Amino acid sequence: MAQLLYSSIQFLFLLLQYNKFSTITMRKFILIYLLIFSITLFGASPVDEFLNNNLLQYANVSLLVKDLNSGKNLYEFRSNNSAVPASTMKIVTTATALEILGAEFRFETCLEMDGKLGTDGILNGNLYIRGGGDPTLGSEKLGDKHFLNKWVAEIKRAGIKQISGQIIVDGGIYDNEGVNPLWTWEDIGNYYSPGIYGVSYLDNTCKVDFKSGKVGTTPQINKITPEIPGFTVDNNLKSTNIGFDSAYFYGAPHSYKRVVYGEIPANRNSFVVKSDMPNPGLLLALHLQQKLLENGFKFSTSPTDEFDPKIKRKLIYKQLSPTLKEIITETNFKSNNFYAEAIFRYLGTKYSTSAGTNLSIQVVRDYWKSKGLPVNQLVQYDGCGLSPADLVSANFFVQLLSYMNNSKNKDAFYNSLPVSGESGTLASFLKNSALQGKVHAKSGTITRVKSYAGYIDNNGKKYAFALLVNNANGSSYAVTKKMEKFLLLIE
Repeated sequence: MAQLLYSSIQFLFLLLQYNKFSTITMRKFILIYLLIFSITLFGASPVDEFLNNNLLQYANVSLLVKDLNSGKNLYEFRSNNSAVPASTMKIVTTATALEILGAEFRFETCLEMDGKLGTDGILNGNLYIRGGGDPTLGSEKLGDKHFLNKWVAEIKRAGIKQISGQIIVDGGIYDNEGVNPLWTWEDIGNYYSPGIYGVSYLDNTCKVDFKSGKVGTTPQINKITPEIPGFTVDNNLKSTNIGFDSAYFYGAPHSYKRVVYGEIPANRNSFVVKSDMPNPGLLLALHLQQKLLENGFKFSTSPTDEFDPKIKRKLIYKQLSPTLKEIITETNFKSNNFYAEAIFRYLGTKYSTSAGTNLSIQVVRDYWKSKGLPVNQLVQYDGCGLSPADLVSANFFVQLLSYMNNSKNKDAFYNSLPVSGESGTLASFLKNSALQGKVHAKSGTITRVKSYAGYIDNNGKKYAFALLVNNANGSSYAVTKKMEKFLLLIE
C-alpha cells in the first residue's frame, strides 16, 4: 500500500511539472484522482475482500448477487464464466422438473398381465412389472417400505390364484445405459452413484457387512443385504487405525462383480459399507415371486427382464410414488444423487418413450432457452452434478433462481432447499451467525470444487446469489469460511 501511495504522488508531481492542463482542469483531475484513490485505499468492496487473498488468487471464480426486490445486480465477478458446480446442479434438475411435471406429479409403477385369466383363477400368461422411473420403491428415504404386501393383495384382488408364466420386468421407459458415461471410475459402483433404470428398488444399493481384525489384515465379509443371486465382491480392503469409512466399490453397471479397495476401522465385529446393485428390477421381481410363493403361488421359472413390447397387457394395479415436491425436498436437503438422477432421466421421456441421458439434457436446455436463460452458460451431463464435466455460470444460476422466485412452484422449490445453520447439507453453514436461518440454498462439493446457490432473506430484503469456486489454493473448509464471510457483508 505504501508503494501505491508513493507511485501516485510521483504521478501527480509529473503532471504538475509538465503543466499541460489549465489550473482548473488540473484541480478537478487531482480531486477525482484522490477520490478514486481513497475509495481504493479505504473502501474495498465485499468482492475485493473475497477475492484478494492467497486462497482464491488463482482460483476459477464465478460470482453474482442480485437484489430480487429492485432487480439490480449488487456484486459480480466473472458471472458469465462457467465453472464446475458439483451438487448445486441439483437445483437446475429439480427446478426444471417442477416446471415441466408439476409439484404434485407422481411416478407410476404398473402391475400388468398378458394371456387369459381362467374362471379357476389360473393366469395363462405372465405377470409384468412395468417401471415408470420411480426412485422410491423400497427406498430408505421415502415411500412405503412394505409395498410388496400391497402388490400381493392386489394380485389376489384381481382374481389371480396361480400364474402359469413368469414375472417379467419391463424397464423400457429408459435406455439400458444405467450409469452416466461421464462419471469417474472412482464413483461408479458406489451407493451414491448407482445406475438409473426403468425399475428401481431399495435405492439401487446393497449393504456389505464386514468384520475387521487387527491393523493390516483384510476384513471378512459377514453378509450382503439383500442377498443378490450371483453377486460377488472381490475384497481388497485393509483394517487400519482410520475412524471412518474409506472403502470404494468399483464395477460396471450390469456386471454382478464388484471390487472393493480402501480402508475401514480395525477390530470391528460389524462395519457396513454400501455398494450399488447391478439389476434392481430383477431383484424386485425375485422378491415379488418369493412373496407370492409364501402365499401359495407356484412358479416353474425364474423372473426375467426380457420382454416383447408388442404383446398386449391388462392393468392390474398402479403404484404411485410420493409427490415430486416431497422427492425434490429429499433430493436437495440430503443432496441425494440417486433421486436427482432418477428425476433427470425421467425428463427425457418428454421427447421419447425410451429416454436416455442425451434426451434429458436436451429437455433441460430447451426449457430454459424458451424462458430466455443463457443456456450457452450451462454445460450439463447429469442431473446431480457428480460429473466433473458439468459447467454452470453464476449468472445462469441467479437467472434461474430469479425465475423460480416468481413461479407457481415457488414455494415447493424454496422449501426444498436446506436452511443455513439448521437443516440438510447447510446445517453447519453460517451457524451461529447473523444469517443463520436466513439462507435457503444448495451446496456443492467435489474434489477442488465448492459452490453455493440460493436465496438470502434478511431484514425484508431478498437476494438470489451464486458462488462457485474451482481450484482454490487451500481446503474446502477454508473456501467455505471465506464464502460465509462474503455473504455476511451483503446488505
